[in-house]
Amino acid sequence: MNNLTRVRRIDPWGILAILIPFAVYLATLAPSVTFFDSGEFITATYSLGSAHSPGYPSFINFAKLFTYMPFGNIAFRVNVATAFSSALACYAVYLLVVRFLEREKLTDDEPFSTYCAKLTALAAALVFAFSARLWLQTNHDKPYPLVSFLAALVFYLLLLWRDYYRRGEERPSYVYLGAFICGIAFGAHQTIVLMIPAYAYLLLSMDLRLVRRIKEVILAVVFAIVGFSVHLHLPFRATRNPLLNWGDPKSFTQFMWHLLRKGYPVEKPNRDLALLVSQVKVFNIPHEFTWVGLVLLAVGVAAFIKTRRDEVLAYLLGILSFLLVIVGFFNTPAEFIFLTEEFFTPLYLLSAVFIGLGLFYLVKRAVVGIRTKHLQPFPVKILVALSFFALPVTVCAMHYVENDQHENFVAYDYATNLFRSLPQGAVMYTWGDSGAFPLWYLQGVERMREDLDLLHTPHLVFTWYLDAFPELFKHSVLRSIALESQPPDTVLKLSIAEQIEKRPVFVDFSTRYSVQLDTYRLAQRGLCYQVVRGESSPPPDLSVWRRYSIRGMSGEMFFRDLDTSKAILIYAYCHMESGEALLRLGRKEDGLAEMRIAEKIAPELHEQVAQILRSSGM
Repeated sequence: MNNLTRVRRIDPWGILAILIPFAVYLATLAPSVTFFDSGEFITATYSLGSAHSPGYPSFINFAKLFTYMPFGNIAFRVNVATAFSSALACYAVYLLVVRFLEREKLTDDEPFSTYCAKLTALAAALVFAFSARLWLQTNHDKPYPLVSFLAALVFYLLLLWRDYYRRGEERPSYVYLGAFICGIAFGAHQTIVLMIPAYAYLLLSMDLRLVRRIKEVILAVVFAIVGFSVHLHLPFRATRNPLLNWGDPKSFTQFMWHLLRKGYPVEKPNRDLALLVSQVKVFNIPHEFTWVGLVLLAVGVAAFIKTRRDEVLAYLLGILSFLLVIVGFFNTPAEFIFLTEEFFTPLYLLSAVFIGLGLFYLVKRAVVGIRTKHLQPFPVKILVALSFFALPVTVCAMHYVENDQHENFVAYDYATNLFRSLPQGAVMYTWGDSGAFPLWYLQGVERMREDLDLLHTPHLVFTWYLDAFPELFKHSVLRSIALESQPPDTVLKLSIAEQIEKRPVFVDFSTRYSVQLDTYRLAQRGLCYQVVRGESSPPPDLSVWRRYSIRGMSGEMFFRDLDTSKAILIYAYCHMESGEALLRLGRKEDGLAEMRIAEKIAPELHEQVAQILRSSGM
C-alpha cells in the first residue's frame, strides 16, 4: 500500500519537465569534442584531473560518472552529462513555479486550477530549456547548467524554510543544506557567490534578528566549508599526476594560485560609454526568451510583488549583484565580453520562473467571469494548454537550428587533420585554446598520435607546465630563466631553437600569425607549418590535403559558433595562402585550384582571392 501511495505521488508533469528537454538535448547533442574549453574539460574529467582555474572539481566529478556509460566515445558521454544537468536545471524551474503557485487559484475549480498550475510550471521549464544560452551550453561540456541547478535548489530550500518559519516552525536544516550546496556549487563555478546576496535577503527579510543566532550562523558556515571541501580533489589528484593537471595544485601556494585564477591577465580596459553598454547588454532577456518573454517577465514581477515581495526583491537583488561584479568589477575588454555571457545562466533560470508566473497571471485574468462548467470540456483544456505552450514552442523554433550540433565534427576533424599533417616524433606548438584542447583530448583520451609532443605556447611561461613534460624540459634552457617575467613569444623562440636540432618542429595557424619567427622559414603542410632553416620557404605540400576529413565545410551543417567559424576560415586561409605561394612559383594551375577551394569554403574571401589572382596576372 505504501508503494502504491508513492507511485501516486509521482508528478508526471515534473517528469516531463526533465524528459522533454533531455530528449531534445540528446537529439541536438554534439557527437564528439567541440571547440572552446571542450577538449580540456573532457580530458580533465576522464583523468579526474584539474581543468583551467579554478579547477571545477564538482563538475569534473559529476561528469566522470557519465564516462562509465557503455556507449559513445568519452566526449559524447561527457556531453550527455551536461545535457542531463541542464534537464535538472529545467526541473528546478518547474519546482520553483509550482512552489510559487501553490496558494494561487485560477478558478474555484480545484482540479482545473491545479492542472493550469502544472502546465504553467512545465511551460516555464521548457521556455528555459530552449533559451539560447542554456541550449548552447547544453550541447557540449559546460559547468554552467550544473551551477544553475544547484543555485535554484538553494533558492527552493530557502522558500521551504520561509514557509515553515512563517508557520512558527524552525527548520534550520534547510539552511544548512543550502549552505552545503553552495559550497559544492562553488566547485562547479565561482559565480554561485553572486547569488549569496539574494539568499541572505531571503533569510533576513523573514527576521532580521537571525543575525544574532551565532551558533546557527557558525553551523551554516561549517556546512558551506564542508561542501567547499570538494576542492580537496585538486591537490589530492595532483599528487597522482593525472593526464590534465592544470596549475599542478599540490602545494598550498599553487592551490591558491589556481583557485584565485592568478594565471589570468588582470589589466582592465579604459571603459567608455559604448563599452559599458556592451557589457550590460550581455544580460539579454529578449535574446533568450523573445520580447514576449520580457513582457511576461515584467507582468510576473508586477503581479507577484505584493504576495511574493521578498522573492521578487531577491531575484532583482541577484541581477544587481551579477551586474555590479561582472560589469562593474570585471570590466571585461570588448573582445572577451562573449565569455561573460554564460555567467548569467542562474539569472535566466529565475527569469524563466517569473515568465511562467506572468503567463499564469494573464491566463487567470482571461478566464475571470467564465463559469467553471465551461472550463471542463476537453477541447477547452487543450486550448488552454496551447496558450501555455505557444512561447516555449516559439523559443524552441527560433533557437533550434543554431543549436543543432548532432553533426558537428568540425573540431574533431580539425584536430585529426593536424595529426595527419605531422611526421613521426614531431613537436607542435599551439597558441589558441580552441586549437590546442581538441588535440589534448584526442591524444590523451582517445590515444591518437602519442608519438607527438603538443606544446601550448601561452603555458610555456609556467614551471608547472614544464613539469608536465619531464623528458622534454628536464635539462631545458627554460629552466634557467625567470619564465613568468618573459612574454610567451620569447619563450617560444627559445624552445624552438632547442628542439629544432633534435626533431621536426611545427606551429599551428594561430602561432604562425601570432609570432614573428624571422630567423626561420615556414614550410606549409595543410593546416600547420614546419619551422625550417634556410634562405627561402619550401613550396607548400599539397599531398596532405588529400588525407583530410572535412565534414561541415560545405555548408550542410548550420551550427556556427565563434570558434567553429574561425576553424572554417583557417581552412580557407590555408588554401588561399598555399595557392598564393604556388602562383609565385609559377605553378598557376595548382595555385588557381587552391584559390577556388578557399573561395568555396569561405565565399566571403572572394575579393581577396580575386585581388591575388589579378596581381598574378590571372
